[in-house]
Amino acid sequence: MEIVIASLDDSLARFTLSGASPAFANAFRRAMIGEVPTLAIEDVRIYDNTSALFDEMLAHRLGLIPIKTDLQSYSTQDTCSCGGAGCPACTATYTLSVEGPRVVTSSDLIPQDPKVAPVHGNIPIVKLTKGQKLVIEARATLNTGRMHAKWQPTLVCGYKNHPVVTISDACDACALCVDECPRGVLEVKGKKVGVVSGKLPDCSMCRLCERACLASGIGEEPAIVISAEKDRYIFVVESDGSLTAKEIMNRALQYIREQADELEKQLGELSGDEKR
Repeated sequence: MEIVIASLDDSLARFTLSGASPAFANAFRRAMIGEVPTLAIEDVRIYDNTSALFDEMLAHRLGLIPIKTDLQSYSTQDTCSCGGAGCPACTATYTLSVEGPRVVTSSDLIPQDPKVAPVHGNIPIVKLTKGQKLVIEARATLNTGRMHAKWQPTLVCGYKNHPVVTISDACDACALCVDECPRGVLEVKGKKVGVVSGKLPDCSMCRLCERACLASGIGEEPAIVISAEKDRYIFVVESDGSLTAKEIMNRALQYIREQADELEKQLGELSGDEKR
C-alpha cells in the first residue's frame, strides 16, 4: 500500500492511494468524515434573546460554526476524569453579548481558551435591529461526525478510481473526442490522440469521448477506451479549518489501525492465541 501526495496544505489534500482494496479506500474515507474528533458547540445557555430568531435556531447555527481544535489539550467527555460533568480538559466555554443594530458574527464569540476560537470570524449568526439584544454562554465539546454532522472535520472528502485511457492504432486523429472532452484531458499528438501531460487524474470517466469516436463512423468499437485501475484511487480531502488536512488523514489512519488491533485481539481471545 502506498500514498503519493499530489498537493497538500492546511485546508486541502490531494493524493493517490495505491495497492488498496475498495473496502479499505472506503473505510479510510468514512474514518476521515466520521471518526476524527473535533470541537463543536453542544450546549447553549441563552440569558437574553430579543432577536428575530428562536432560541433553538440560534443554538443550531452556533453548533455549525467550525472551531479550531487542539486534540492535545482536550479529550472527549466519556474519557475525561471529570466523568462528563464538563471541565476545562473536555469543554471549551464561549460568551457572547451584543446589542443592535448590527450583524452578530462568529467573531463575537469570545473563547475562554484563545486556542479554540472559531475558524472564521465573519460567519453571520443573526441580524439585530435597534434595541434588540443577544446574551449567551456556549460550551463546545469534543466528538465525532458519527454522532452529528457538526463534528465532521471535512467539507469535501471523496475518492475515485484512477482512470486509464487506452487509444488503439485505429485512431485517425479526427479530434472529435478532443472537442467532446469536458475537462480538456485529450489532445491531438501528431497522427493520434493522446492525453495531455499531467491531466490524466482530471478525467471523470464520463466516456463522452468513446461516444464521439463511435459517432465518427469508425466502426462498432471506439478507438479510445476509458477504464479504471481497481486498486488505485485519487482522494480529495478539504478541511473545514478545525484541523489541518494532514492531521485528519493521520487521525483517520490511526483510528483504522486501533480498530484492526482490537479486532485481532478479540479474534486471538476467541481462538486461545491471545497476544501477550
